[in-house]
Amino acid sequence: MSGHDHDHDHSHLSDTELRVRTLESLLTEKGYVDPDALNALIDTYEFKVGPRNGAKVVARAWTEPDYKNWLLTDATAAIAEMDFEGRQGEHMAVVENTAEIHNVVVCTLCSCYPWPVLGLPPVWYKSSPYRSRVVIDPRGVLEEFGTELSDDVEVRVWDSTSEMRYLVLPERPAGTDNLNAAELQELVTRDSMIGVRKALSANTEA
Repeated sequence: MSGHDHDHDHSHLSDTELRVRTLESLLTEKGYVDPDALNALIDTYEFKVGPRNGAKVVARAWTEPDYKNWLLTDATAAIAEMDFEGRQGEHMAVVENTAEIHNVVVCTLCSCYPWPVLGLPPVWYKSSPYRSRVVIDPRGVLEEFGTELSDDVEVRVWDSTSEMRYLVLPERPAGTDNLNAAELQELVTRDSMIGVRKALSANTEA
């Protein structure tokens, strides 16, 4: 499942998204908005600023057992303690991936997403194919992202809503006992906090 497929069929867009697209087009035509600058800004929030917040949360949980316990029991408060709070992050829950359980997050109704810790949702997360297929065939969808799990691993799918948004605490990669929190952050990706991929291995560059 790729987030790089583009088409001109806007039938899947909500009224709000259509209005934003129209406004963006008008502002671009009048020279008020540089589309390249806008794309760079969106890219920054989707891949860098937001996910790096989440990576800090994960790395802290990996290195501080007390914080990890707090995160798993009261994620909203534990994340807010790191000053990562705000709209779309008012009600949070964190689910932990282990050797026996692999969690993956979806929003089946729209695109509820924890902005304070993950930034903007990727295109594929909002797409109808992902939202429907990950519920009925999670293993198949995970395999499309390159994540293959053994049959004895239980896959749990969590449906984010306006009342509760989920963040996956990825399983800490092997061979990282000597890494500090800053180094561990580089192994945590947006996709691993959604659950479609695992965290990067210690010998993999971010």
